Amino acid sequence: MTTSFEEFAAAQVTPLLRYATVLTGDPHLAQDVVQECLLRAQQRWARISGVDAPVAYLKRMVTNEYLSWRRRLKPHVPLTGVDPPTPDPTGHYDEREAMLQRIDGLPRKQKAAVVLRFYEGYDDAEIAATLGCSRGTVRSHISRALATLRAAEKVKEAL
Repeated sequence: MTTSFEEFAAAQVTPLLRYATVLTGDPHLAQDVVQECLLRAQQRWARISGVDAPVAYLKRMVTNEYLSWRRRLKPHVPLTGVDPPTPDPTGHYDEREAMLQRIDGLPRKQKAAVVLRFYEGYDDAEIAATLGCSRGTVRSHISRALATLRAAEKVKEAL
């Protein structure tokens, strides 16, 4: 039995928003990306509901929409006129925020590969399918991203 689009969307909107927020680094842009994908998915629901994994299909739509928005928005400019969040008194949250900011500075495909690997737990084959590239390219994206993040961490420690 196929579920209705409304049931599917209600069950998946929160996980898709979390995924898109990590991917975009901006909760408002994440909402826009997910909304756009859900609108398109609703129009094509008869076909999408018939695929083996509609959740994975929607996640790929979100990833592609994010990559498309990044091309249109480049470079990523943080919101202005908004007070920056006050730092959390616990070091764990500050470190997490600093790492998310460093991840946000990665090139878009490297960022997508890192988020899919470490946030979503995808393996190379799943990431390759989502990004539409080879497994070797996935490993290259992740390797370069991790090297960049390590270098940024060393610079931070040196300061």
